Amino acid sequence: MKWPYDNKVGVKTTIKCDVVVLGGGLSGCFAAIAARKKGLSVAIVEKGAIEKSGAAGTGFDHWESACTNPCSKVTPEEIAYAYVDEQDHFSNGIFHYITCREGYDRLLDLEKMGGKIRDTDREFDGARFKDQGTDLMFAYDYENKFTLRVWGTTFKPALLKEMKRLGVQIYDHVEATALLTTTKNGKKIGSGAIGMNVRTGEMLIFEAKSTVLAMSRPARVWLFNADTPGLCEFRPFQSIGSGHAMGWRSGVEFTMMEKSVRAEFSAAGRSFPPYGTGNNHNTWYAATMVDARGVEIPYVDRDGKELTDYYDRYYPAKGQKYFLKGGVIDDPKYEYRGPETLDFKTLIERGYQLPFYADLSKMPELERKVIWGMMVGQEAKTSVPIYQNYNDRGFDPTTHKLQSYGTGWQSASFLDQERQFFGAPGGIMHDWDLKTNIDGIYACGDQLFASDCAGAACATGHYAGRKAAEYASNVEYVSYDVSLIENEEKRLYAPLYKENGIHWKELNMAIAKCMQNYCGGIKCDALLKEGLDLLETYERDIVPNLSCSNPHDLMRTHEVLDILTVSKLVIHACLARKCSNTSLCFERSDYAEKNPAWNKKHIVIHQEDGVVKTRDVELDYFGDLKQEYESRNKEYIKEVNNEN
Repeated sequence: MKWPYDNKVGVKTTIKCDVVVLGGGLSGCFAAIAARKKGLSVAIVEKGAIEKSGAAGTGFDHWESACTNPCSKVTPEEIAYAYVDEQDHFSNGIFHYITCREGYDRLLDLEKMGGKIRDTDREFDGARFKDQGTDLMFAYDYENKFTLRVWGTTFKPALLKEMKRLGVQIYDHVEATALLTTTKNGKKIGSGAIGMNVRTGEMLIFEAKSTVLAMSRPARVWLFNADTPGLCEFRPFQSIGSGHAMGWRSGVEFTMMEKSVRAEFSAAGRSFPPYGTGNNHNTWYAATMVDARGVEIPYVDRDGKELTDYYDRYYPAKGQKYFLKGGVIDDPKYEYRGPETLDFKTLIERGYQLPFYADLSKMPELERKVIWGMMVGQEAKTSVPIYQNYNDRGFDPTTHKLQSYGTGWQSASFLDQERQFFGAPGGIMHDWDLKTNIDGIYACGDQLFASDCAGAACATGHYAGRKAAEYASNVEYVSYDVSLIENEEKRLYAPLYKENGIHWKELNMAIAKCMQNYCGGIKCDALLKEGLDLLETYERDIVPNLSCSNPHDLMRTHEVLDILTVSKLVIHACLARKCSNTSLCFERSDYAEKNPAWNKKHIVIHQEDGVVKTRDVELDYFGDLKQEYESRNKEYIKEVNNEN
């Protein structure tokens, strides 16, 4: 079949703008909008099509930590610190506080743009989770009301429409591949980025005063299956952490990159589709679970008290002010303990019989309707694969049950060495402006360490966008190192000129197997160094022999090159932490100490000319969250207060 697009390989086009945003997901769109509203010229670069791109491109069902909504009974400080405490302070207080303080502001923005955040059609009148005065609907904690149910499928089209209205320069189907930097007075400064059109092969050079990294967290590092590539990870197949790779190559600092959790679902074809088996976390919370006989599996609260009233699942226990649910939580300490938290072996000993099922028919009508009719219908991972397909095949939630092997969370059995970047993973280190260690380069959303879900992406995206705009308003353009363009051109196009070479899928499989074998569940220096040596062998022997035949296949090849870079970054981070750390899901066999007090710190890592450097940072380096935030955002606070 003839390639349907023009061949522009070798053509270079320069675009000049004040701010360039790399990544067109939720965080990138909000970054572009915020910067443009400051009156600056803004370009946004997206590998896919912005209208449906990114981890939440086809929707999402809940908006976490909207602590300033008019029904909330908690403060941004309470919930932000709760997240930090829940993660044993291996967390990101700045990220969480921005989310809790500005998340609801972004929802109101989306509503003005045309997104749907309220039950204006009166579908759920009378439900306990709905506030009749505002038409807002809440999930998880019905008492404190800080997590909202939303119609997330409406959001990306609304954001695209708003960017067009504002005049943001939109570059769909352009993959960002490298950062442009220059060195001035001994300090590295960002000066833009390089991209490639994935349809024509044209190279685009974005000269900018400031750059916002708004791309995905890494994926396909430990898990890849060439036969079922679309099922390799929880997030979209093309979201693989290219921003992390670009940042590492340019000298950006990272932290917590040694953290990875045992794989849970949607990986390499090993599991059922996400939330497709009656999972009673997040989207399905708090679905009734029954055993093979139809006997209900009890819910218990944080104190182990069995909850006999269905609605008790959504309210705090006696003496408990609130509980967290959804998003980044790995081992919740502030939530109702659903049946999945009862010991599996104990359930069997009590006489419950496998298999277990989610049984929506046993739930109140509006509770059933909001889970199956809205939450499952709005979540990106479920709107088509689960909601549409199951409905088309006759699934009736008032009658049918959905099988879950375990008690709602487990959907497959993974080996300990099969890992994922899930549950507040590592990412870019930053300051209170969400600025990296390189002046002019900012980050948001999944690029940040200990990242979270959709509301966090929008809140940090807007924040990074306005901070990047403030910076760009006060500096001049700086020239970039021309050799960066020349070197990137050679790197990008090399696979097009190699005939009968190695396909990208083969390299991705080799990387995954290397990481399983040498950087899996249990780590030690000997294994890690063997793994690093093997990855460097791949760089030397396999990368020069990669081959592809068109720009789209070339994009896939570039993705795997980035996966290779991220894998090396991960191993270097693992080598730097010389003890086991439960909070980071990190276990070493060659150091006896576990969670020692001396190692309760962020290990920050970057590379300069191939030399890896580390430094230690206090876990709570962010200081007093409210005080530090307000001292840096006086103008924004004034704007919000005037609007309200």
